[in-house]
Amino acid sequence: MSPDAPRRTRDRRERKRGGPWIVPGPHTPAGVPAERSRRERFDALVLRAVAELETWWPAELAEVEFGIEEVPWVDDDWRPEEVPVATLVRRSSHHPARIVVYRLPIRTRVHRASRPTLESDLVYAALIHQVAELLDRTPAEIDKRPTRDPARLAGQPSG
Repeated sequence: MSPDAPRRTRDRRERKRGGPWIVPGPHTPAGVPAERSRRERFDALVLRAVAELETWWPAELAEVEFGIEEVPWVDDDWRPEEVPVATLVRRSSHHPARIVVYRLPIRTRVHRASRPTLESDLVYAALIHQVAELLDRTPAEIDKRPTRDPARLAGQPSG
């Protein structure tokens, strides 16, 4: 190397970890799970809760359709504290009963809760309330989890 040539040095500042071992992408090896989006994680929460309810109430929920939407359609005279987190659509001659869970109102309530609240608890409580309304029972009768905190289901909005 000549003395007049610029000297190469390694810039160790601003070096960050990166690459396929940190961030899943097209070069991630097969078999390594890619990170799921918020929507996919929410969908998985709802599917887990529905599967658990269907094991306890298989005959009653056999004809019920479950769905997930981003936000509910609300009337023009709605008030922000009354945005539903889930809705029950009763069975008609043309359609089976449907329970729809709304992702964004649940996420908003989790972030605005005065006490620590898990998103899975709010999803589960919303489903419990809608299934209870569908089957004309109380939420306590529907929820058959062995260890249940009654405060988790108390005061959940109807929708």
